[in-house]
Amino acid sequence: MSDELLTPDQMAQADRLAIAGGPLDGYGLMLNAGRAVAAAVLAHFPHARHAHVLCGPGNNGGDGLVAARFLREAGMEVSAYLGPAPREGGDAARALADFPDTVRPLETFCATPHDVVVDALFGAGLARPLDDFFATLVDKARLSGAPVVAVDLPSGVSGQSGAVLGAAMAARHTVTFFRRKPGHLLFPGRGLCGAVEVADIGIPRRALAEIGLDLFENTPRLWREALPVADPLSHKYIRGHAGVFSGGPAATGAARLAAMAAARAGAGAVTLLSPASALLANAAHLTAIMLHRADEAEDAAQFVVSRKISGAVIGPGFGVGERCRVFVQRLLAAQTMRPFGLVLDADALTSFQSDPQSLFAGLEAAGARTTAPAVLTPHEGEFGRLFPDLADANRSKVERARAAASRCASVLVLKGPDTVVASPDGRAVINIHASPYLATAGSGDVLAGLVAGFLAQSMPPFEAACAAVWIHGDCARRFGPGLIAEDLPALIPSAMRDLLGPAGVV
Repeated sequence: MSDELLTPDQMAQADRLAIAGGPLDGYGLMLNAGRAVAAAVLAHFPHARHAHVLCGPGNNGGDGLVAARFLREAGMEVSAYLGPAPREGGDAARALADFPDTVRPLETFCATPHDVVVDALFGAGLARPLDDFFATLVDKARLSGAPVVAVDLPSGVSGQSGAVLGAAMAARHTVTFFRRKPGHLLFPGRGLCGAVEVADIGIPRRALAEIGLDLFENTPRLWREALPVADPLSHKYIRGHAGVFSGGPAATGAARLAAMAAARAGAGAVTLLSPASALLANAAHLTAIMLHRADEAEDAAQFVVSRKISGAVIGPGFGVGERCRVFVQRLLAAQTMRPFGLVLDADALTSFQSDPQSLFAGLEAAGARTTAPAVLTPHEGEFGRLFPDLADANRSKVERARAAASRCASVLVLKGPDTVVASPDGRAVINIHASPYLATAGSGDVLAGLVAGFLAQSMPPFEAACAAVWIHGDCARRFGPGLIAEDLPALIPSAMRDLLGPAGVV
């Protein structure tokens, strides 16, 4: 399945480009779409006694009418239902004229658990909540117990954001066309699509070049070539030096998780920078990770510059407050002397909730020397503290992440079951390669360390964040139930081995 994603507007543009370039016209595309839907119904629900095809007034309904015709020709008992008539002279009107049976009013729809429902009411372009009439149809479909095959996207799900617009169908199987839409990957829409099938309906791939793609599913194809590869002649500092900042004696575990992840990511050396009060606690648990005392921000910045730290992470367990703000600002200032990758996570984000502009100003100043001075890794709560005006859950998660990345001139990782990684240049990915077992304390600390480990090896920030998110999810999928954060670092080598090959060298 292709990793390119199209917004509803981009999909409409692809349709127009395909029609303009031929050889298929709009109705030819509709015939192929309807044929694909019918084939999916027959393949997945061959024993259904009756197909109930619910058709809206637009082209989605036209696809449904075509599917109903092909199902009827295949010998299945079919009832097609239509509400408002399609626009005269359009492709959907032609599909209605070609349907060889009586079309019933939508309000007469009634199905049983032994039937199958084809949802062709509204597609990915829906931008308004379903009214009471269509919401009632959704309820009737749900209460019938019949499996639902959705055309393009379950009706009521926004193709742009995955949001439920008032009410939405819950499909067992979804057939979409040419490319998936963000709503197929973003929750809650992703949970309503069932299995998603992408059908080729005759739109040529060349249309993608004219659209200008900037949104993808996060897959290794996008960043595998940028992964650090060991050189037989390298030594530990050529492989990068990562620095991780620890909190006080009662909160050292998070930093150690991040440090171990940075080491497992391939950084040749990792140093844990600890306040004096936590040195003994950290020393008791460290072996391959080096330890350095750093009580003051100036001392830490000098160490980062003099010891050629190439990737650093601050935030996990560090503590919220003025001290954290001073450390972050001093590290950003140090980037102007010697650029290095910086990950801001957890406490490093929450510490700026009362004055986010001071953080953004520091990032902007540091950005004068590098395209993306930092990678920010907030979950939804931290995102809302730092970007309160962007925290509207009704906005697309992709849109919110992109706006935030632009504002802070940095790569932003908006975490969750549908993590979005956005670059200030507009590129974005949605990650679905993960596991619900990642919802455990310390998991985010491991992710932050993974990003820092890749940055330490000079991986570009956007690719480093995308790779870390995918590998983090892959580790959780390998472990399965019972996962705790301490399990994740040890799984990184096997995930990397599968990406790079057993040798993992040049």
